[in-house]
Amino acid sequence: MSENAWTRWPSREALGRAGATRPRRLLNWAIRVVVIGLLLWGAYNQKHAGIWTGLAAAAGVVAAGFLAWAFFRTTYQHRLVPSLLLLAALMGIAVAAEATGFRALALVLWCGCGITALERLPLAAAAPVTSAGLAAYSAFNNDVWLTTAASVVGMALAGYVLRLDAEARGNAQRLLAQERAARVAEAESAALAERARIAREIHDVLAHSLSAQLVHLEAARLLIERGADRERILERVVAARGMARDGLAETRQALSALRGELTPLEDFLGELVSGAEGAAVTVTGEARPLPAEASQAVRRVAQEALTNVRKHAQGATVDLRLDYSEHQVTLNVRDSGGRPGDLTGSGGGYGLLGMRERAELLGGSLDAGPDEEGFVVTLKVPV
Repeated sequence: MSENAWTRWPSREALGRAGATRPRRLLNWAIRVVVIGLLLWGAYNQKHAGIWTGLAAAAGVVAAGFLAWAFFRTTYQHRLVPSLLLLAALMGIAVAAEATGFRALALVLWCGCGITALERLPLAAAAPVTSAGLAAYSAFNNDVWLTTAASVVGMALAGYVLRLDAEARGNAQRLLAQERAARVAEAESAALAERARIAREIHDVLAHSLSAQLVHLEAARLLIERGADRERILERVVAARGMARDGLAETRQALSALRGELTPLEDFLGELVSGAEGAAVTVTGEARPLPAEASQAVRRVAQEALTNVRKHAQGATVDLRLDYSEHQVTLNVRDSGGRPGDLTGSGGGYGLLGMRERAELLGGSLDAGPDEEGFVVTLKVPV
C-alpha cells in the first residue's frame, strides 16, 4: 500500500451522509438509539449503583454521545488533531467507566473508538487508535481468549469494510457530480452551438439581400443627385423593395426551419428554381429524410449558389443535381456562364466562406470554382 494510502483522508463524500439511502440512514439512527438505550439501562441497573452513580453514568453516556458527534464533524472537516483529542476524551470516559464498574459502557466505547477511527481517519492515525481501543477491549473482556481474539479481528475487519464501503459511496457521489457537471457543460455547449447556428442562418438569409438592397438604394441616391428621370429612380427603389420582401420571406422560412418545420428537401429545391429561368433540379439515389443540420446546409448552399448565378452570370442555365448515397449527400450546382449582373460588386465575399464553414462544421466539404463553361459549386455532407 503506498504512502498516500496511509496518510490520505477518506473523501468528504465518503464521510458525509450524501448518497446514503433513507433505509440506511434510518438503520444507522436505530442502531445508535438502541446502543445508547442499552447503555443507559445498564447504568441504572448496576447492582451497586445508587441514584447519583446512575445519574453520573447517564451524564457520561450523554457526554460520550456529544463527543462522538463532534468527532464526526471534525473528521468530515479533515481536522486530525481535534479528532484525535476527541477520541482520547472518549477513551478517557471508557477508562472512568471501567474504574467505576460500568464495564459495558467502557467496552462499547473502546470498540466504538477502534472501529470508527479505522473508518474515518487516515490509516496512519487510525492504526494506533484502533490498536489501543481493541487492546483495552481484549484486556477487560471476560470472554475466553479465543472468543475475544475472534471478536477483535471481526471488529477490525468491520471497521475496514465500513471504510471501503464509505469510499465506494463517495466515489459514486463524485462520479455523479462529475456527470451532472458534464451535462451542464454539454447543455451550455449545445446552447452556444445553437446560437452559432442561428447566427449562420440569419447571415445566410439576410447578408446578400441587404447588401443588394444597399446597392440599389445607393444607385437611386446617385440618380437623384444627377437629376435622372423618375422612371429610372423608381426602378431602383422597386428593385430594392422586392429584395426586401424576398429577404423577409426567406427569414420566415429560416425561422420555420429552426423550429423544425422543414419541407422535404426535394420540394424546397423545386420551389427554389421555380422562379429562376433556365434552372432545373435532378435527384438521384434513394431520397430519404436528412438530419436537420445537413438538410439546412444543402438548402443554404443551393440558395447561395443561385444568388451568385443571378449576380455574376445573368442569363445562364443552372443545373442543380442532388445525389443520395449510402453515407453522404452531394449537391452539385453548375451554371453555363453568362454576363455579369448589376449586383456583381455587391456583398463582401462572405457567401462562399459561409458555405464552406457550414460544410466543415458537419464534417463535409465544399468546392467552388470555374469549369470549362461557367462555375461549379459542389457540397458533400456525411449523413
